[in-house]
Amino acid sequence: MHISTKCSIAIHCLIFIYEYGDKRKVTSDLLALSTGSNPVTIRNILSALKKDGIISVKFGTGGAALSCPLDEITLYRICRAIEPDFGTKLIGVHPLPSPLCPIGKNIHSVLDCSYQKIRNDLYKSLRNITLKNIVFDYHNV
Repeated sequence: MHISTKCSIAIHCLIFIYEYGDKRKVTSDLLALSTGSNPVTIRNILSALKKDGIISVKFGTGGAALSCPLDEITLYRICRAIEPDFGTKLIGVHPLPSPLCPIGKNIHSVLDCSYQKIRNDLYKSLRNITLKNIVFDYHNV
């Protein structure tokens, strides 16, 4: 199973923006220092979050701010914003089973049933965890 590290970087950025955005200008360079990531990666993540309406970014002087309340930002929304097709990448299926084998010719259909249930359970869990929950955890660690 796979959820990209870009999602954890995005969450890190969102917590940083929430905690410090009203005290200082939060830029991609500052977030790159905090996350240990490349500034280009941060800009791509911020762009995706902006496109989804999670953050706003001031033109010219820069600086990011949250665009909606913490309880409206779910892990599902963040993951989907960062990697729109993350659900299809969660569980890999071997691509070339033998069509001559009774199991091989049906394995994709068989696994799709079970794997979709797993995806649905994961999506439900991701929708139930908000940035508000994560910020609470941040303050209580």
